[in-house]
Amino acid sequence: MRCPFCAAQDTRVLDSRLANEGDQVRRRRECNICKERFTTYEAAELTLPRIIKRDGIREPFDDNKLRSGMIKALEKRPVASDDIEAAIHRIKKQLLAKGEREIPAQEVGEKVMKELNSLDHVAFVRFASVYRSFQDVSEFTDIIEHLQKK
Repeated sequence: MRCPFCAAQDTRVLDSRLANEGDQVRRRRECNICKERFTTYEAAELTLPRIIKRDGIREPFDDNKLRSGMIKALEKRPVASDDIEAAIHRIKKQLLAKGEREIPAQEVGEKVMKELNSLDHVAFVRFASVYRSFQDVSEFTDIIEHLQKK
């Protein structure tokens, strides 16, 4: 690892620990030349599956798109940012665990709805109304009645 201060190639690891729920390794390093210390994070480079849209177009998975959709549904709701990030992390972990190269967008949408249902019921209804293209009020009442039964 190159030193970010003097660009020397000669650095050594002082300490290694697991970080980010065990998905990363945090390493404390010291440059053998200038003696400056710095931290690096090491993570496995995994490829998320490509998303197959309803019209058949395939595009790379974009966690920013996932995040913005969830944040839009959770707008003005009392849900912590850490909880949103944890939900996104769980969705990505599930997609990686499947081991598929491509996955239908509907499957990702269902995972988002499941996470939103556990985070906030209002956000769940907001997302479901757009995702499932509700056409009239009866579809809203159906989903709300289903939530009330739980």
